[in-house]
Amino acid sequence: MAVLLLDGVLPLDAGIPAQVFSRYPRLGYALSMCGVRPGEVASASGFSFLVPAGLEAVRDADTVIVPGYAPADAPVPAQVPAALRAVHEAGGRVVSICTGAFALAATGLLDGRRATTHWAHAQALAEAHPAVRVEPDALYVDEGRVLTSAGVSAGIDLCLHLVRRDHGAGAANDVARSIVAAPHREGGQRQYLSAPVARAPGTSLEATRQWALQRLAEELTVEALARHACVSPRTFARRFGAETGSTPRQWLLGARLAWARELLESTALSVEEVAGRSGLGSAANLRARFRQELGTTPSGYRRGFGRG
Repeated sequence: MAVLLLDGVLPLDAGIPAQVFSRYPRLGYALSMCGVRPGEVASASGFSFLVPAGLEAVRDADTVIVPGYAPADAPVPAQVPAALRAVHEAGGRVVSICTGAFALAATGLLDGRRATTHWAHAQALAEAHPAVRVEPDALYVDEGRVLTSAGVSAGIDLCLHLVRRDHGAGAANDVARSIVAAPHREGGQRQYLSAPVARAPGTSLEATRQWALQRLAEELTVEALARHACVSPRTFARRFGAETGSTPRQWLLGARLAWARELLESTALSVEEVAGRSGLGSAANLRARFRQELGTTPSGYRRGFGRG
């Protein structure tokens, strides 16, 4: 197994596979840290890695992992795509963590395949490589011998998944316990994005949006919002869209989900009570919205983000 560090490598992305695949001899992994050539590889954090091997380690590997690097749109050294393709053509696995997906995309191996990267770079990956089926919500994507993960800690999820594939769930669980990580996380990247409520301070409808935020548990129709703003429903909807880029209904749903998330994180309220206070009605509707919008359940979200 080779971990290929490119200039601007993200240190945590490099450290994850080093920790998972080099610290447990019973798993039988032989890990090599390498660069395009032996020597120093500058990180994105102001220090350098000293790697003992160059691309010859990639060519000798059964699995090659490319950690993320910055900037994500930095040109990939010309010899790297050919080396990665050679591994794949020989039956090996090519794997990326975070923005390492851009290096994999440069090989063409992601064309026609599903892939992911850090949510902040998913749109850029899709635009730069339109043949790639980018899944911005996934923590990781397994396409057989081509695997990609989302950003930073999602590299742990992917590396544990590789252990699970190679040695079974028991071995992966042992490694997870050792590194104090969850063997399997619920949901996808959406739950890690901030939960903003669209606002446009100082605009004509800001007072009405603030008024609505204090009454999320109530039935709030477009007509009620328009009355507060002293305009017609049609005018309100038009101005609201211009100011927020959203419809009133979409904005209300986002506000209610954001408040539900905050209640789950900071209180011991039941799921039914959270649904009522956030204006989402019933526990069943809250669960359905969480599944649809965040890819997890309210209980799963609370386990991951609850502050006691």
